[in-house]
Amino acid sequence: MFTNALVVFSVLASVLGTPYITSPTGSTTFVGGQQATVSWQEDNSPPTLADFGVAKISIYVGNAKQQTPLQLINGNVDVSKVTSVQFVPDPTIGPNGSDYFVRIESLNAKDPKEPQFPALTFSAKFTMSGMSGTFNASVIAQIEGQSTAPLSGPTAAVASSSGSASANPTGSKTTSGGASTGSATRSGTSATASQSHNAAITNVNTGLFGLLMSAIVGAAML
Repeated sequence: MFTNALVVFSVLASVLGTPYITSPTGSTTFVGGQQATVSWQEDNSPPTLADFGVAKISIYVGNAKQQTPLQLINGNVDVSKVTSVQFVPDPTIGPNGSDYFVRIESLNAKDPKEPQFPALTFSAKFTMSGMSGTFNASVIAQIEGQSTAPLSGPTAAVASSSGSASANPTGSKTTSGGASTGSATRSGTSATASQSHNAAITNVNTGLFGLLMSAIVGAAML
């Protein structure tokens, strides 16, 4: 029992491992037209930054099942060689609000659970101010859908398209299994926003500690 519990921990740790986004966080505000920074760090569990490798970084809105890319921040950056990128948020991509998040998509590494899809990691939702754009009805519906498909839950994430989306994006992609043109669609995969990462690890450790203690007590009674 003790050995099996350790094996379970090893498997769960590998599922939770992604590059850990340190900026933006839930308390971050990016201002349209002013320089901003996206940064990340190694979280010491697979896939490592070296495994994640070259990636595409973009601003998105949406939920775990439907996401719309708004601005491409960097389409070709090796996250194992640099730990941050600077850019200027386009104020026309949307309105002031706190529904934005950064998504990093590996161009080479695959999801460890479903290797037909790319590895992804998400930032916490953050605020944008100084914005002049609007969202169309389909994007608003995606944002409102977070109550039933939160980013912190099981995700079906759609890879971003090349370049920046307009202030009124109409090409949002939904997930229904399979792959979208020029992108990948995942169903039932855990892609967790960085703000929930530590909480998830804490929950795993707490549950496994209880499992290990039960095994020890059971062995002592034999």
